[in-house]
Amino acid sequence: MDLIYRGKTKDVYKDNNGETVLYFKDDMTGKDGVFDPGENQVGLKVEGSGKAGLQMTSFFFEKLNAADIPTHYISADVEKREMRVKKVSVFGQGLEVICRFRAVGSFLRRYGAYVEEGAELQAYVEVTLKDDERQDPVINEAALEALNILSGQEYKEIAELTVKISELVKEELAVKDLELYDIKLEFGRDEETGEILLIDEISGGNMRVYKDGAYIEPLKLNGYMFEE
Repeated sequence: MDLIYRGKTKDVYKDNNGETVLYFKDDMTGKDGVFDPGENQVGLKVEGSGKAGLQMTSFFFEKLNAADIPTHYISADVEKREMRVKKVSVFGQGLEVICRFRAVGSFLRRYGAYVEEGAELQAYVEVTLKDDERQDPVINEAALEALNILSGQEYKEIAELTVKISELVKEELAVKDLELYDIKLEFGRDEETGEILLIDEISGGNMRVYKDGAYIEPLKLNGYMFEE
């Protein structure tokens, strides 16, 4: 396969049939060897994390496709750590959309003078730019429109999809007595149809999940989800 793009936790390839393939690596975001989904740098390498990430991702993307929520997902081979996806273009240089159900992470760091750690939030949606140099700054709807990154209608559609997707993930986790505190999603535009699609992944590496108030590490999350 031909390498198209090398990312922090996934590489993008084009196979001999011209299909786009994501390869899930064992790299995880964090700092000083500690995992943190809010960080924009690779902080550690954990053997098995790529396979675990794809197992979780394929599980949720298949649920979303079955619910008629548009995604770029086509198929996955968990053992090979490969996921085939539709070809998409991103908005601007890439956006990350966070849905928050509890006040933790960067939200708490920014607004800690006004909210207690773990306070409930009503599916609060915020958008950040993918910009390592500027530490992925938060951006509002007006700025996205002024910079021609998203139209007002596109912002509304993405925000609505974010809540719908996050609620589905939250409900699936709740079946295992797990609570979703926050989740980070990415969206793109189908290059053939122009439709807005959920892209990238849904795994322990881009969400914070707790059980009885205790944080569940990403690799341990798969055990709770898929082992009897």
